[in-house]
Amino acid sequence: MHASGDAAPALLNDVRQLIEQARAHVASAANSAQTLLYWQVGERIRREVLGEARADYGEQIVSTLSTQLVQAYGQGFGLRSLRRMVQFSEAFPDAQMVATLSRELSWSHFIEILPLKQPLEREFYAEMCRIERWSVRTLRERIGSQLYLRSASLASAIARMPAAATAKFIGQPK
Repeated sequence: MHASGDAAPALLNDVRQLIEQARAHVASAANSAQTLLYWQVGERIRREVLGEARADYGEQIVSTLSTQLVQAYGQGFGLRSLRRMVQFSEAFPDAQMVATLSRELSWSHFIEILPLKQPLEREFYAEMCRIERWSVRTLRERIGSQLYLRSASLASAIARMPAAATAKFIGQPK
């Protein structure tokens, strides 16, 4: 302790850093668990209720399930949320891919990606979020600017170039 009763600045900074790292780790683990839970709920509903050719009956079951879950766990399990969870399991059918992505993407990222119609487009944005560590706001901006379409056009243009021009364009020796 210093004479003033304060902890040494280096000690204080180190402890603050440890606390912040632990909080970030806990938040990341909680987000990952939540995202996986939502996928599992959606997959279970899709497989067991909606997967059969009983659409009207299935919707009634989902509505009843939602009512019961909301009473027990709150609005996060409302009918709209359950439908979104089912959509999530349909859009991302590979559990291992979801487990991998959920370590770095939040549920809010997936909410932005879900409305995209093309599977390759969803995968493109999910992978770009993972690699570039985009915030939800950045993801929304990139989707709005149609980055996927521009990237696909550029890739197509490069593919049509002669080999020498392609090498020069991407900066590789001939």
